[in-house]
Amino acid sequence: MTAQSEAGSHGQNRLLSALQPADFAILAPNLKDGRFKQGAVLQEVGEPIKLIYFPKNGMISLLAVMEGGHAVETATVGREGAVGVMAGLWGGSRATGRAVVQLEGDYSSVSATQFRDAVVQSRGIRDLMSRYNDTQITLVYQVAGCNALHQASARLCRWLLQTRDRSESDTLSLTHEFLSEMLGVQRTTVTILARELQTLGLINYRRGRIEIRERRGLERRACECYETARRRIESVFSESLS
Repeated sequence: MTAQSEAGSHGQNRLLSALQPADFAILAPNLKDGRFKQGAVLQEVGEPIKLIYFPKNGMISLLAVMEGGHAVETATVGREGAVGVMAGLWGGSRATGRAVVQLEGDYSSVSATQFRDAVVQSRGIRDLMSRYNDTQITLVYQVAGCNALHQASARLCRWLLQTRDRSESDTLSLTHEFLSEMLGVQRTTVTILARELQTLGLINYRRGRIEIRERRGLERRACECYETARRRIESVFSESLS
């Protein structure tokens, strides 16, 4: 299989698509395809990072996990990014958080060792992944501030918009229990907030499923972090094209 046809297989991931053909050809022979269901744990706190994941159409949540077992989302990764890049860039061998599949979807993966070798071989891969990693760290800080300073209703709108962008669908398979964990609030709080958005005609909620009916309305009610994150992610790819 040629590098060009390989790129077609894995090209739904924007990071992989942004690589020059010669750079992609270094990674291509080692990329594997897979599909994960919602709730699958890809990385656990303290465990060795064995694979780097590149989502094609799903979405992964990165969670900070407390000693008592409670967890809160610190970042999300969709087709614009990857999970585990820092291990490949800097040699970290163990996960500092939990990576959970939030939206079922298709993924490409490569072993951490093979990814690290590719980073060493290719300046193009190294530069692109470094820009993405720097952006992801910045967004983790953004989410930390968002969780501390912004109202739960605005954070829910931000979260629904980000999830919709990654899934490219107005219908999201999400339970209140899952949303409460992602937002770090009680399940009853999510129920109240979802009911408010439904009353306003912005969403339609049925058991385990949310339909976005008025995107512009959600954008008006979302916190600033939605637009900030979108701009920062796009800057990764605008620099790669310059």
